[in-house]
This record gives sequence, structure tokens and C-alpha cells, in this order.
Amino acid sequence: MAYLTGIGITAYGKHPGLQPLDLMEQAVLAALADSGLQRDALDGLITGYATTHPHLMMGTVVCERLGLKPRHAHQAQCGGATGAMALVLARHLIAAGACRHVLVVGGENRLTGQSRDDAVKTLATVGHPEHEVPLGASIPAYYALLAARYLHETGANEAELAELAVLMRRHALGHPLAQLRKAITVEDVMASKPVSTPLKLLDCCPITDGGAAVIVSAEPLAKAAIKLTGWGEAHTHQHVSEIPDDLGLGARIAGAAAFETAGRKPADVGLLGIYDSFTPTLAIFLEALGFAPPGGAGRAAREGRFGRDGALPLNLHGGLLSFGHPGVAGFMAHVVEVVGQMRGEAGNRQVRDAPLAYCHADGGTLSSHVGFVLERLS
Repeated sequence: MAYLTGIGITAYGKHPGLQPLDLMEQAVLAALADSGLQRDALDGLITGYATTHPHLMMGTVVCERLGLKPRHAHQAQCGGATGAMALVLARHLIAAGACRHVLVVGGENRLTGQSRDDAVKTLATVGHPEHEVPLGASIPAYYALLAARYLHETGANEAELAELAVLMRRHALGHPLAQLRKAITVEDVMASKPVSTPLKLLDCCPITDGGAAVIVSAEPLAKAAIKLTGWGEAHTHQHVSEIPDDLGLGARIAGAAAFETAGRKPADVGLLGIYDSFTPTLAIFLEALGFAPPGGAGRAAREGRFGRDGALPLNLHGGLLSFGHPGVAGFMAHVVEVVGQMRGEAGNRQVRDAPLAYCHADGGTLSSHVGFVLERLS
């Protein structure tokens, strides 16, 4: 049994002068207040990494900063899937009886703590050190290759991908902590600056400062019981040059495992938190996981399927594309939003009752996938 009992998040955007540990501390304090726990109740800790604070032992660095003395302190590193992986690892620590309350935290000043060029260069190192990085490729360039293939194979077009960016921005408009809160149209996306064909600027998530924290516990606390009931991972390759022919393979494997362990199926889900670093990332996952037909994610977004009042509300905080992406904390914001929605605490963004949700993240270039099912038990 593992329950998500505390959530905390900072505003996403620019935080000049704040370091990764500052942002993590803010998020942790918010999560502790949300859970009602005191610091000494935390007997497990899993941190992510921070490219602007590249310490080899981030777990104990965070313990030292926050005055924590857990029985287990680990550091996870799996690119954009790190937060999701850490939550699943926290569940395993709970299930093994090793811990009662595990803190998962990520935070980084990726926007103000380094130059844009340094950020792009650092992120590009997920590429092959001999066959990709020396050619000057970047993360957007890797995903542009995937986008081109997705469009070729499915028959979808760039304007349909743009619908996903418009939807994420519409959702961000309702969240006071989101980084980008100016409404956009499909025409705006199509006319935005080319980044790496076919990706335009508004097809890409921004670089962000921010932090998020989630507490995983052996029992529910005072708030609604949000149980992690199913989980799955898939690690199909690392480098884009080695990606399987089936772009959605990793998502399919991880998602199927998550639903199997939960004893559920995708049709049971009423709320989604899906990783959306680029518009094609989101389209590939929605279609691979069975939430949209092949090539149809953009059209489904335009028709309202993923809106607040649609059949499958998606990333109601605005996702990476508009809420922002500060590394490990990027996907964790999806989890914070989903838990808040399941509890009925989302204010003007609140959806109808949503007792079962699915969350999914990937790291690298669709390299590592982690999916999990959350259910509200009370």
C-alpha cells in the first residue's frame, strides 16, 4: 500500500537568485504542510538531479539542507522520467516495509542559473557521444526527427500538432503558478520561430526555474486517500539513432504493465497527466496509450476530448508546454495537479469527479518510460 499524502510546488518561471536547493526547500515545506507531517516523520528521501547543481550525492545534500535524517536517501536519474521513477521507487520502499513516509523532490534554476546555450548544450548530452553529440544536435533536433517520422507515418499535419500546444496554453491560463499565461492560437504556433523542422518555438516547452515535492506514505493521512495502484517501466534504447521502429513501443509497454498491476484498463481512466516536452511527444504517448486514435491526438484536442469538460481532461495545469519545465520537477507538476484534481482542490480548474487517473513520463528521446495509475479510495 502506498499513498500520495503530500504535494508541494513553487511558481514556475524565473526565480533569479534562488538556487536548486532553495526551490526544493520551498516545495518540500509546502508538501509537509499539505500532509500535516513533521520533518522527522520522513524516513525516506529520493531526489532527482539538477544540471545547475551537479553534485554527485544530491540525496545527502538535500538531507543536510533540510535537516533530514532518513533511513534511506537515494538519487534517481532518468531524464524527464526521473520524478515518475522516483515515485515508483518510493512505492517500492513503502511496500518493502523499509519506510513509512518517503519524500520525493526535484527543483532547479534551469532558466536563470545558466545561459540558454549552456542549458541546450547540457541537455544535448543525452545523445550518442560519438555519433550524435559531435554533429551539434540538440534535444529539439532529436525530437524533430521523431516529429517528422510521426507525421509521415500517421498522416497527421503540423497544424494538428499545434492544437496540443494551444490546449496546454488554455489550461495554463487558469493556473496562477504557470510560466506562460498568454493565450495562443494554432496560427500563432504555426507562425512561431522555426527551431528544428518541423518543430516551431511554440511546439517546444520552455526552460524554467521551479521545484516540486510529493510525499509517499504507507497509509493515507488526513486528506483523501490517493493510492498508487499500478506501475510500469520500459527502457527500449538510449540514443535516438537506436530507437525502435515503433515510436510508441516504450509507452505501450510501460502503460500496459501499469494497468495490469492496477487491475484496470485505459477506458477506466478519467484524468491524465502525460509528459509533453514537445507537441509530438504528447501525440505519440496519447496514441500509443490508447487515449487517441493513431494520428488523431491533435484532432481530439481540437474537438474537446482533453479539455476540462471533455471525456479525458489532460494536464490541466498547462503541462510542460506552458506550465514550464525545470527538469526533474517538470513532470512532478503533472502529479501535483492530478492529485489536487482527484482531491477536488483545483479551484477554477476543477474537473468533475475523477477518482482514477493515469500519469506517464519519458526520459531521453522516448528512451525510458514510467507510467502509473492513481486511485482515490475515499
